Order: sequence, then structure tokens, then C-alpha cells
Amino acid sequence: MPQEGLQRFAHEAMATTFEVVVAGQERAYAQQAADAVFAEIDLVEAALSRYIESSDVSKLNHLAAGVTTTVGSRAFECLEMAARVWKDTGGAFDVTIGPLMACWRNPDKSLRKPSEAELAEARAKVGMNLVKLDPANHTVRLAADGMRIDLGGIGKGFALDKAAEMLGDWGVKNAVVHGGTSTVLALGAPPGDNGWPLGVGGAGKDALSAGRVFLRDRALSGSGVELQGRHIFDPRAGGPAMGKTGTWSVCPSATVADALSTAFMVMTVGEVEAYCKKHADTCALLLIEGEGARRYVAYGDWAGLGLDTKLLNEKN
Repeated sequence: MPQEGLQRFAHEAMATTFEVVVAGQERAYAQQAADAVFAEIDLVEAALSRYIESSDVSKLNHLAAGVTTTVGSRAFECLEMAARVWKDTGGAFDVTIGPLMACWRNPDKSLRKPSEAELAEARAKVGMNLVKLDPANHTVRLAADGMRIDLGGIGKGFALDKAAEMLGDWGVKNAVVHGGTSTVLALGAPPGDNGWPLGVGGAGKDALSAGRVFLRDRALSGSGVELQGRHIFDPRAGGPAMGKTGTWSVCPSATVADALSTAFMVMTVGEVEAYCKKHADTCALLLIEGEGARRYVAYGDWAGLGLDTKLLNEKN
């Protein structure tokens, strides 16, 4: 990423470091805009974090089946987006997957093999169709006891979209905002460039170094298993997602990109291809593993973003 003429600001939130990189603004003004962004991100965390007892999500996670409760605008909007991606991905992305993940894990977080009875009990509490949203009143009702909502797979992207709205209010048109580098939202472009240069396509510690794209008014998100192990679960099959080492998504919304990079780890290659054909503004990059080898499979206009996916496979 170019260094000259850029103002950088960092902030700790959501168990990661958010960074705002602003082009074309004086330092003092950029600082004020960044402070406004970080204040908004803190409000998003306060609403969405399941680790904050006063959050809307914590309130929902203590809600009995059939009881209706009101939540704030940030939590409701994020839940609506989660429901939309759940539907569009055929249930591959599901923020209610908590009970299923819990039955696969020992107290020390290592994986265990649950019994069929345990799986059946957990799966009865999983499904975005069990979350009843009322847009007119901003209310939520859960259809089963013991449900657990976790917006960790979409919340950082949602925070970045809210950050972009705040930067727009401040008249900042050229900036990059990221939440721990796993999800990045590019606005406009730095001086002299057609877009913000960002890494994509690596695995493990090299997750952002295999290739490069140039993004403008689009978001990039990546998910993988090499650093954290098999921590991504398939809510449809009821177990850990298998077959891919990493996935990347590009689309206009950071919220959707964040969710899709997780969903693409779960979906079959055919399902990802069908999704990208239906959503022309979306690009998908999959790092497939099998028979001791890896290969990249790409869908969407990566060439238009400056990435030669054939070259990625040659490097791999």
C-alpha cells in the first residue's frame, strides 16, 4: 500500500486492531474523522458482542422461546443482513450455530466427536429461520430455547460499513478501513492510483501475500483454517467444514464480504459458482485441498481487480 500522503489511525475493538488509512486530508481533520469512526465501532461492539453482558446479543442469548424483545438499530440491522446471507447461501452462513459448535468441543476447545443424540439436540437450536425479526418494531423473537447468536462472523464487516458511513458524513472519500486485516473496505483510491492495492490468496501466515488486487468502493474478506485449525463449522452437515484451506470474497458490502468468506468455506464449489453467477458484483477465490495438493478456483471478475488467478496456481 502506498505510504506518501496517507494518515493512519488505529484503535482496539472487537478483540482486534481496527485501522483507518485516509488519503487527501490534513492530519488534524483526518484524526477527527477517525475518532468519529472509532466511536461508532465501539457502539457497534457494545450492541453486537456476546461477551458484553449489556449488549443486545447477550440479551437475545438469555431470551426464552416465544418471548419478544426490542433491540437497537445496529443489532437489528446486522441480524437482518445475517438473515439475508443465510438465505442467499442456502444456510451455509448461520449466526445461530453456537450450540452445534459447543457440542463438538471439549472444555479446552479441542475437538470431540459428539453422539447422534447430542447433535440432534444441538441442531434443534440452530437455524436463522428460528429467529423471527419484525422490522416495523425492531423486535426479535426466538423459536427455541437455548439458542445462541454469535455475530463474530459478520460483525467486523458490519462495523466497517458503519465506519464508511461515518467517513462519508465527514466528507472523506478516499480511505481504507480494516478490522484486523481479515476484512478490508476500500473507499475511493489513493492519489495517482485506480484503487487501493491489497493482498489476497495466501494461506496461514502468508494469508495476504500471494497475490494483489486493486479495490475501489469494494470490500475484501478472507477466512481460513491453517492458523486456528478447523474452527469453521457447517451448520447444514453438523460438523467441521472440510475441503478448503482458505477462501476470499470481494463485493461492495463489507458486511456481506465478511459473511461470505465464512460461507464459502462451507459451500461446495458448485454452490459458490452458482452464487457468483447470481451475484455479478461478487468474486470468490477458493484454496482447495486434496490428495496432497492445493489449487485455487476463482469465480467472478478477478482480472478486473488486477489479479491473475492462473499465476496464483503457478506460484502455488
